[in-house]
Amino acid sequence: QLQLVESGGGLVQPGGSLRLSCAASGSAFNRYAIAWFRQAPGKERERVSCTTYSGTYTAYADSVKGRFTMSRDNAKNTVSLQMNSLKPEDTAIYYCAALKRPSCSDDYSYWGQGTQVTVSS
Repeated sequence: QLQLVESGGGLVQPGGSLRLSCAASGSAFNRYAIAWFRQAPGKERERVSCTTYSGTYTAYADSVKGRFTMSRDNAKNTVSLQMNSLKPEDTAIYYCAALKRPSCSDDYSYWGQGTQVTVSS
């Protein structure tokens, strides 16, 4: 059992940066693979990034590769998503998700409430 809470969303101009955070509680955080997803109006949900339960491996969607960086701190039970060079097409609700498996997945069992990211001038 795991609870996830996202924070850090907001309004930013194109080219700007935001840092999202996901705080976990309720279970052994280091047993879960973690991912960031996003969903924009009229679009399918997209997995932005994921990391293994140890943080050894991290993967990114092609749409954000080179601009976003995911990291986890198992000692603090937190995951972050540093977003740089933001584009209007990055506008979406961003979700933190977890799965009690060692590796990245396309299917996750636990979800946060989401945080809105809007990139606009």
